[in-house]
Amino acid sequence: MFGNKSKRRVPAERPALSDEERRRNRTRSFIMLGLALGMLLASLDQTVVSTSLPKIVADLGGMSLYSWLFTAYMLAQTVTIPIAGKLSDRLGRKPIFLAGMLLFLGGSLLAGMSTSMEFLIACRFVQGLGGGAMMPISMAVVADLYAPTERGKIQGMLGSVFALSTIVGPLMGGYIVDNMDWRWVFYVNLPVGILAILVTSMKFPTVQRDRSKTIDYAGMVALIATLAPALLVITWGGSEYAWTSVEIISLSAVSVIGVLVFIWQERRASDPILPLRLFKEPIFTLGSAGLFIMSLGMFGVISFLPLFLQAVVGMSASNSGELIIPMMAGVMLTSLASGFLLRRTGYKVWLLIGPPISALGLFLLSTQHAGSSPWDAILFLVITGAGLGAVMSNYIVAAQNVMPKRDMGVATASMSLFRSIGGTVGVAALGGLINGRMIEELGRNLSPQMYSVLPTMDVNSLGQLLLMANPSTPEVVLEAIRLSLSNSITFAFLVGSVIVLLSFIASALVRSVPLKSVKEYHEEDGDPAQLEPKAGTAQPEKE
Repeated sequence: MFGNKSKRRVPAERPALSDEERRRNRTRSFIMLGLALGMLLASLDQTVVSTSLPKIVADLGGMSLYSWLFTAYMLAQTVTIPIAGKLSDRLGRKPIFLAGMLLFLGGSLLAGMSTSMEFLIACRFVQGLGGGAMMPISMAVVADLYAPTERGKIQGMLGSVFALSTIVGPLMGGYIVDNMDWRWVFYVNLPVGILAILVTSMKFPTVQRDRSKTIDYAGMVALIATLAPALLVITWGGSEYAWTSVEIISLSAVSVIGVLVFIWQERRASDPILPLRLFKEPIFTLGSAGLFIMSLGMFGVISFLPLFLQAVVGMSASNSGELIIPMMAGVMLTSLASGFLLRRTGYKVWLLIGPPISALGLFLLSTQHAGSSPWDAILFLVITGAGLGAVMSNYIVAAQNVMPKRDMGVATASMSLFRSIGGTVGVAALGGLINGRMIEELGRNLSPQMYSVLPTMDVNSLGQLLLMANPSTPEVVLEAIRLSLSNSITFAFLVGSVIVLLSFIASALVRSVPLKSVKEYHEEDGDPAQLEPKAGTAQPEKE
């Protein structure tokens, strides 16, 4: 008995850090603080602004331009993501991140000074350009600063920043709208952004511009000509314009021509903006596909959850908005857990368990109805978020582990691009599915006479009709709308669960590659703390 105790192994003491290592760790921490602040601003802005839109529209007018406040930001952000990623590989992370931050803050300042909806939309476009530069750079810098075995927990923390913004955003927006002028929704970005600029300016290393190769401007133009029309088709098709309209057909044609020109240009460019060789790496390709599919199923469904909870379950707007908190709590839980355990578990196990967990959560949400308890919805949202948090950052970690350092920025940004496009397609596609299903359900639940007097067939407008509960609307019509809306949205939840489960195929095919240790990362290409391209002269500044 005592002998066993004497044989108990005592853990070896970790060697003391040298002064250089301590200095490097402090520098890395400051840099990540600045990047996290930038990422928080970019992700927080969307949720804060959405809460304030009714008051903004009431002040500036232009209800017909309402959707453009989102569309302008989304367009600018999406087309900027891959371009910023590639330029950061060429010119260094620091100038691209700071340029993005300055654009975002400039757009925020001007947005707060807006006197018309048209000017505010232009400012949102400028904000989107800045946000599109900051988000992928933050993820790429993690790969520059940390070896693969260390990246998981940092990526998990950044993922938690995104989840936190989703929780804090609506609360902050509601407080500002209730107690201050709506313009402070944009002005509040300024002090935080200035702090982020000061921190990153002092701690980010500088870089000497690499002029050995010309920048692929033709590739940039072709990429924009591909993405911008395609996103407008996805956003407008079936809602603003019919799928067979001249506008949609013309935009589709421009996008198809753009992608053909883009592929031709990237094959011949000496330093392409989006190297096609990236797709020869199966982990990158499968990871991008997994992110696209997860976003397609998840965000398309979740965007209609507040409408379902308010119009069908009967919750207030504030309470339905707060129900997103459990989902983001689930995201934070598994994002942090996977990050801290990644060194022991590897990424494959998280990629395998994430899709089934999210699919289960969405399936359970599809069983909800008008008499359901909000507590059930809370539990199901936690499950859904837990699956999402397990995979989102780990797809990127897996790809970064096998990517050469020269492509780290563009590879990370490209995966973010696929995630963004997946969410956009999901909202449009599942929104169309819900509208189509709604028309069928109303046809079954209403007499032809009642059906013919409905003011609209748009699911959001019908939901608002339920919320207003106009006394002139017969109760039988309201009940039919409520039942039809419930059946339509829960059907979309079911479809979303199937889509999300398909990402399991991509996860299963991703090969498991051991994460490189700090030593291996050192030996591969110099100092892991180096943040800039080898062609530059980047070194962390001395304190």
